[in-house]
Amino acid sequence: MNSLKNTVHLIGRLGQDPEVRTLDGGRKVARLSLATGETYASKDGNRRAAIQWHNLIVWGNLAGVCEKYLTKGREVAIAGKLTYRKWEDSQGLKHTNTEILVDELLLVGNSK
Repeated sequence: MNSLKNTVHLIGRLGQDPEVRTLDGGRKVARLSLATGETYASKDGNRRAAIQWHNLIVWGNLAGVCEKYLTKGREVAIAGKLTYRKWEDSQGLKHTNTEILVDELLLVGNSK
């Protein structure tokens, strides 16, 4: 059961091209936004879509794969873990950001 702790699996489409940076020492990091959604019937009978956006962080060789193969609209499946970053800005306001650290990535469909 330990393998089930803090595990996230999602399939969705990229909302933008990956933002990839190469850090000192050559290690890469990629930031992506992933949209997942579902459709449902509202009370008035119309079909509605509920879209959720997820912030993804990808490190190392997998970030290089993102840089080479991923573009906006591409459907992907990811596995990773949920993390939270907290910081305080220059005005003293506290912020929290929820991110998924991606361990595995699979290209699912064609890009749109």
